[in-house]
Amino acid sequence: MAAPLTPQNAQLLVVEDDERIRASLRLALADEGYAVHGVPDAREALDHLAGTEPDLILLDVLLPGMDGLDLCRSIRRASAVPIIMLTARDDSHDVVAGLEAGADDYVTKPYNVKELAARIRSLLRRTQGLLEDGSRARTIGALEIRLDEGVVRRGGEDVGLTRTEFRLLSELLAHERKVLSRDQLLGRVWGYGYYGDVRVVDAHIRRLRAKIEDDAADPRLVLTVRGLGYKLDPGG
Repeated sequence: MAAPLTPQNAQLLVVEDDERIRASLRLALADEGYAVHGVPDAREALDHLAGTEPDLILLDVLLPGMDGLDLCRSIRRASAVPIIMLTARDDSHDVVAGLEAGADDYVTKPYNVKELAARIRSLLRRTQGLLEDGSRARTIGALEIRLDEGVVRRGGEDVGLTRTEFRLLSELLAHERKVLSRDQLLGRVWGYGYYGDVRVVDAHIRRLRAKIEDDAADPRLVLTVRGLGYKLDPGG
């Protein structure tokens, strides 16, 4: 079994062009016990990722050259590493754009270090939870869901789910045909309630449908129950 991800062994990458913010993040997260590597732009981030994959990335939206959204998309093409977007304002467009680009979560500036640390711990716990799942598999139509590997295959081809998307699908599968509210999914998948935002759930549902449904605009597996939440219908 893999060693638990904790502040004592987790490696974080901070991508932030403001040197003062980058330095303050490194100091604050080092106080929490994390090993932190900081870079100022997308090019240096990609160079770093070519040699090693961190356990989690903190990614600023506003970067020089390639911005954080494009960098997030680039990372997602090759990796499911957890990503928290750092955005300058709590604007619905900015938040949803970051989540649609592939981020697992977001934090708005100026952020509270304790809240940020809570988000990081939650993502690392979910990562560890996937590593510790038992060897279980389930087939639903063209989908093969392998909980032991943390992967999904559709028609024999791997579906590139992020860890959060896989955890979301797993929760819906564990409660198949039962409606889970957005708040319940926040608690079960993201692991926090007070800090939660239902836009996170909705954005991840859209991304999940785009990857596993025949027609994301007319979903037959992950269904919306108006006014209540979402459910998985394996007979869809």
